[in-house]
Amino acid sequence: MRLIRPFRGVRPTKDMASKVAAFPYDVINRSEATALAANNPYSFLHINKPEIDVSDDISPYDPIVYETGRINLDEFLNSGVLSQDDEETFYVYKQKMGSHEQTGLVAVASVEAYEKGIIKKHELTRPEKEDDRVKHMEALGAQVGPVFLTYKYDKQISDLINQAREDIPAYDFDADDGIQHTFWVIKDAALRDALNEAFNRIEAIYVADGHHRSAAACRVKKIYAERNKAHSGNESYNYFLAVLFPHTEIKILDYNRILKDLNGLSSGGFLEALQLNFNLQKAVGGEQVKPNKANEFGLYTDGAWYKLNLKSQVASSLQTEDASERLDVAIMQRYILSPLLNICDQRTDHRIDFVGGIRGLSELERRVDGGAYEAAMSLYPTSVESLMCVADSNQVMPPKSTWFEPKLKSGLITHLLD
Repeated sequence: MRLIRPFRGVRPTKDMASKVAAFPYDVINRSEATALAANNPYSFLHINKPEIDVSDDISPYDPIVYETGRINLDEFLNSGVLSQDDEETFYVYKQKMGSHEQTGLVAVASVEAYEKGIIKKHELTRPEKEDDRVKHMEALGAQVGPVFLTYKYDKQISDLINQAREDIPAYDFDADDGIQHTFWVIKDAALRDALNEAFNRIEAIYVADGHHRSAAACRVKKIYAERNKAHSGNESYNYFLAVLFPHTEIKILDYNRILKDLNGLSSGGFLEALQLNFNLQKAVGGEQVKPNKANEFGLYTDGAWYKLNLKSQVASSLQTEDASERLDVAIMQRYILSPLLNICDQRTDHRIDFVGGIRGLSELERRVDGGAYEAAMSLYPTSVESLMCVADSNQVMPPKSTWFEPKLKSGLITHLLD
């Protein structure tokens, strides 16, 4: 079974790449996307977040939204802003954020390998978000947001990708957030074949970011296959758009939580209840609490920060637990969310929301001080080794356990479905 294969990507022209490239659909909200695309008719947000082009009173899940996305994609194609490459190939995508640099191979990954667990996942999905991506892919006949995959570092693959980087890039620009994006089209057939062979002999690939997109691609494959009486398994809908990075290069940030209420507890009562399993210390002088080790948490409520450290006897009792149960996100669920706040499923409970670490702890304060939330929790980042350990054990992490930066831009490459 092939894990990946080359494909005929749909891409912007060189002079349009920086204008087209946009945030992923799930990183910014509707109002933020509307503002970003207001003066840019070429922004890919018109395609991957098409609710910005309909009335604000229309739900982002209304059929007209998905149809608008398809109309916008057709317009980009018909006007020449986007065009499809003539031959199947791989691409290389490098991002540089400050001193951090990561370089991945752009390919399409096998849905069958995903279904059989060779492409491994570590999170469950939120039903409404998965449904949204299914409807979006089906309406557009395309996958417009690449799934972020990782694999254990392989020197041969690294050498081949470095060889591809010696060519002149198709795109090279700095985005408004200061992140540099460089993109190569692999034109050397021998290099393409060598990469294909090298990747298809590795034992496992891991979904890092994009569980909803990969799960949706699995469902879309079944929809398309049922419609196609001549289904062979080679059609483009049997694969999903992805970028594959070595595990040594990816950067995971904290993924923090905000809480709408404290389940009827006062802030004082909540703090008292926490002390059953945590050592609690109030921060002084307005200091924000950013955990610097595992089993440490920050809490913001009533205008003050607190540092929570899991008590040593509780931490010791977890050493015999499965890898997924030793994660800080699981500890938070087990000792705080479920017993104290009655939040038992983070995927479906609307009393909890998630804030990526790239937004900083001040964003947590802003949300709570604004009155819509009563408290926020900051966490220590999950390691990539923990991610792979959980996935290798066929376990799942609590939702939103990892926040990856830099984010892959949408619009630089699109995968059309047969």
